[in-house]
This record gives sequence, C-alpha cells and structure tokens, in this order.
Amino acid sequence: MSPSISVTVAAIVQREGRFLLVEEQTDEGVRINQPAGHLEPGESLAAGAAREALEETAWHFMPTWLLGVYRWQHPLSGVTYVRFAFGGEVDRHEPQRGLDEGILRAVWLTPAELKAQSPRHRSPLVQRCVEDCLAGRRFPLDLIVDVRGST
Repeated sequence: MSPSISVTVAAIVQREGRFLLVEEQTDEGVRINQPAGHLEPGESLAAGAAREALEETAWHFMPTWLLGVYRWQHPLSGVTYVRFAFGGEVDRHEPQRGLDEGILRAVWLTPAELKAQSPRHRSPLVQRCVEDCLAGRRFPLDLIVDVRGST
C-alpha cells in the first residue's frame, strides 16, 4: 500500500509577542503544535482553520491571510502532510468550552520559548510557520479558489 496524503489546516496567531499553540497527547508523547487538523469534507480551507482553532483552543479565530502551503513527509509513517497555514486574529475566548480529545491545553509562547522546546514540536512545520510569520510572509486569502459544481 502506498503512503497517504493528508490535507491539514493550521491557525497561526500572534498576540503581544506570543504565539497561540496547543499541547497535545500523541502516540509519540506530549507534543506542541499550532491549532491544526484535518480538513473536513465540504469545508473551505479557511473555515477548517477557524474550526480547528476553536475546537483545540476555545478561541474564535478569523483567518485574514495565508501564511503558506507546506509539504512534509513523516519519516516513520510515510504519510505526506500538505498544510495550509492561515494567519489571523482571535477575538473571543470561551474558557468553559471543552477542548478536542487529546488536546491538553492551549498555551501562549514567545518565539524563544517555542524554539527552546523544539524536541517536543509535533513536526518541523511548527517552527517553520513561526519563522515565516516573523519574517512577514503574507498572501491574500483570494489566492485560494474554492471551485464547486459538476463538470
């Protein structure tokens, strides 16, 4: 069987010098990641990023720009992940809201704090997205076109 390809979406949020991240329980132990997950059928990429952020952090995320599209192959499973990372803002927090299964907590870390914990990153995509954000990478959302309908 050939390795699979997985489309994922991620929310990149920076506020007052800190980035919104999650600590999550994985098969490889507790890892740090951006709020991220798999795109659901019929869902736009931006809507998926907003949904994942809410489910994993209890923050309402509004994507306002595309940070980038990233491809990474997991060295053990062989799964290729194609991540659409969106930048934007959070405006409302629901601290009483339960978080997705496996998410231990949402945390706000500085770039230095995040880098110091690099052995705990879920993948190299975590650090790369923060670095690209700090470097000022921004693409308009209309770069992504959602085509619907039959042929």
